[in-house]
Amino acid sequence: MSEQRPGSTVLPAAMVLAGQFSVTLGAAVAKHLFPVVGVEGMTAYRVGFAALLLMAIFRPWRLPLERRDAINLAIYGSVMGLMNLLIYRAFSLIPIGIAIAIEVAGPLTVAVVNSRRPRDVLAIVCAVVGLYYLLPLHDQANQLNPVGVAYAMGAAVCWASYIIFGKRVSSLRGGQAVAWGMTAASLLNLPLGLAYAGAAMLAPSTILLGFVIAVLSSAIPYSLEMVALRRLPARAFSMLSSTAPAIGALVGTVVLGEHLSLSQYLAIGSMVFASALTALR
Repeated sequence: MSEQRPGSTVLPAAMVLAGQFSVTLGAAVAKHLFPVVGVEGMTAYRVGFAALLLMAIFRPWRLPLERRDAINLAIYGSVMGLMNLLIYRAFSLIPIGIAIAIEVAGPLTVAVVNSRRPRDVLAIVCAVVGLYYLLPLHDQANQLNPVGVAYAMGAAVCWASYIIFGKRVSSLRGGQAVAWGMTAASLLNLPLGLAYAGAAMLAPSTILLGFVIAVLSSAIPYSLEMVALRRLPARAFSMLSSTAPAIGALVGTVVLGEHLSLSQYLAIGSMVFASALTALR
């Protein structure tokens, strides 16, 4: 029986973190385009190009779908599309790191509901403390746009639903779930983007940037994570993925100049710790 060489998980772990940076960098670039095509147009670019890429890679039409799977895929994709729209709406109004930290409450809730371990009680406490210092419930958080916070909370609900319906279609083979799901999401987001931005979405330079954002936000991280999942234990992968709010805060600070208060950085750290605790299962 072969043993895993020391350091053999360093590269796949770096791939997961690189994927997290890529997603957040894509969001930061997208935020610069919001004034040009709006949040709806930017979401349409991201989801639409991602759907084309995934359909070309996986060619899911080669395998037949049962009626039940098709219905679940439609719901799964619609939730995915709405989640992307809401989180981009949140990004347009509040710092990226804070929006992602609030959004993480969705999968945290799903994880805790499905477990009764004492460790998860501590995770709940950490998440509640983190949310308290992120939400506009006291003077230090009053500078946050409450509408942006509401969008982030809506994205959290969608993320929880995405996990639930994603599990229902996870048995599909050959990348069918993600390819058809992203296509269903594009059917929701593309009409909204065209209705909002109109001819502005057809400018060649804007289309090129939209494609770059789709690659940064979907193609690169998805590819890196697929390779990493083959070499990393699920627990290690989940632990690394829990760093998303911290990476979001870092990229937001460096790329967009979104400087947060000490209490907000600590609150994001509390959300990361809560996510890591649930990943230990």
